[in-house]
Amino acid sequence: MFARGLGMRRVSLKRTHLFALAALAVAALMPLAAACQVDQESGAAKAEAPAPTYKYDVYLGYGYTSLNQVSQSRHGLQGVDAAVTRDWGKHFGITAEGAFYKKPLGGGNPGNPSVYSVLAGPEFHLLVWGPVTGFAHGLLGVEHTAGEAMNPSTSFAGGAGGGVEWNLWRNFAIRAEGDDILASFSLPNPLPGYSAHRTRSSRASFGIAYHF
Repeated sequence: MFARGLGMRRVSLKRTHLFALAALAVAALMPLAAACQVDQESGAAKAEAPAPTYKYDVYLGYGYTSLNQVSQSRHGLQGVDAAVTRDWGKHFGITAEGAFYKKPLGGGNPGNPSVYSVLAGPEFHLLVWGPVTGFAHGLLGVEHTAGEAMNPSTSFAGGAGGGVEWNLWRNFAIRAEGDDILASFSLPNPLPGYSAHRTRSSRASFGIAYHF
């Protein structure tokens, strides 16, 4: 009987040791599990971090315009296009742009024409896919055509257009855009005075944008 009782005590002690070891193992693993959960939560928070928003966009690029306001012109003009946009949120902004065109694509234009314009208006942005965003704007301002017999040579102008941007790295993006600009210049005619000459010139631009 004594031996039997001793054996039962040994079994009981073994079970007690096993339970104690199991409890220690659970206690040791709990901080690790909690740390893993914190890491997962922080990783999820990082993954859900919103994309940065910028208040200003600055753009500079190569530009082209047709020359429909100049009679008998055969080629459009090349030049530069620059713009500054103030953004309010991700989808709306006000843009102001200036352009100057001087070099013709070929010979045959009468005189030595050049065109510059200063335009401004609202701009709307929309995410297209991944790093690509699209935009549309409406513009109003003035356009001046020099090197031709126009009197006056400056006209109220306006139009609409849009384009796309491909975000490269950090704050830089490649932009391509185009628009139609309407104006009304006066050209000399055989009769006394001048006649209104309404025009619609297409423009295109390609360059680099910087967001900050």
